[in-house]
Amino acid sequence: MLFATPSLTPDDRRVVEEIEALRSEVRHRLAQPRRWEGQLRRSLTAAAVRGSTHIEGYTISSEDAETLIAGGDISPETDEATRNAVTGYRDALTYIQHAADFQIFAWDHTLLSALHFMMARGADREMRPGEYRTSGVWVSGGPNRPPVYTAPEPEHVPALMDELVHWLAEGDLEAPALVRASMAHFNLVSIHPWRDGNGRMSRAVHTLVLAREGILAPEFSSIEEWLGADDFNTLEYYGALRTVRTSWQPERDAASWIRFCLTAHHLQAQEVQRRFEAASRVWFRLERLAEQHRLGERTVSALYAATEGHLRRTTYQAEEALTRDQALADLRTLRSLDLIESVGHARTQRYIGGTALRKIRTEVHAEVHADLYREPYRQP
Repeated sequence: MLFATPSLTPDDRRVVEEIEALRSEVRHRLAQPRRWEGQLRRSLTAAAVRGSTHIEGYTISSEDAETLIAGGDISPETDEATRNAVTGYRDALTYIQHAADFQIFAWDHTLLSALHFMMARGADREMRPGEYRTSGVWVSGGPNRPPVYTAPEPEHVPALMDELVHWLAEGDLEAPALVRASMAHFNLVSIHPWRDGNGRMSRAVHTLVLAREGILAPEFSSIEEWLGADDFNTLEYYGALRTVRTSWQPERDAASWIRFCLTAHHLQAQEVQRRFEAASRVWFRLERLAEQHRLGERTVSALYAATEGHLRRTTYQAEEALTRDQALADLRTLRSLDLIESVGHARTQRYIGGTALRKIRTEVHAEVHADLYREPYRQP
């Protein structure tokens, strides 16, 4: 028996409708190709990887996360466990992004096993990536404190996972996808079928359920960034889990969990909408700046990346289909005009915006964040 999908209240349905309206607006805007869209997608993916792994104590900078998604080398000071965790999660999320469009797709144990293996393959061999646990597990409540959650006994895991896989394929199909994704997340993290990486897997499956819906690409639908954005959000996340269960209690009502997830989706949708607007405004102003300096149109791509703090020669070269010499020449020109500044060296070298670009970024950020985000369950 799994935790049942709760009935939605009128407020829940209103919030779902508002989230869908925000997502539909983003989808409409994505239908009009923009040169900065690829960089925005990469930034959102990086934020999801960074957020979801940060929840479990693996912390990298936003710059390293961007580099990771672009296929570059992250800081050599990053410890091996963190490097393995973020690289594994990147690989799993990349698979999910592609799985959104698979013509042949099925929910089964092998799919979940493969995703877990991608995430945890760099872990200690005793963790047995991809294999269900054969021992008891619990979530620690801290030194000398009782567990905050005790998972079902290992002998129950295969049957519970059978039920979950069946539900993912056929259960509650009439429920909104946002609700089904949230319940998939909750049931998987509660079964805790692996010795490690259960939280990451549950958040990834949440995203995969939405990806298969086909409304928006995963990077525009995920709440992983929001959940790991700061310690406050993460504590709220753990608190929402504890409110429903401290052990395997599938008879408990998961309504408060659904409300928490819908709130997170609403706030993240507002964030994505503002990111979209900010990207558009920054790009427009950079085009004017490039014209003032008689720069080629392609350099706007470099300026945009530098404004966000993650311009790299290799990425710029690939995105604009340039030779190495052409890319280096453009970067030298931008540096001579004090539009970009170099940070790091060798394989970790990147460029950030100079004074003019920092001014543009600050102004646009102030414009698009002039108002606080709206809490969806608080009516005006």
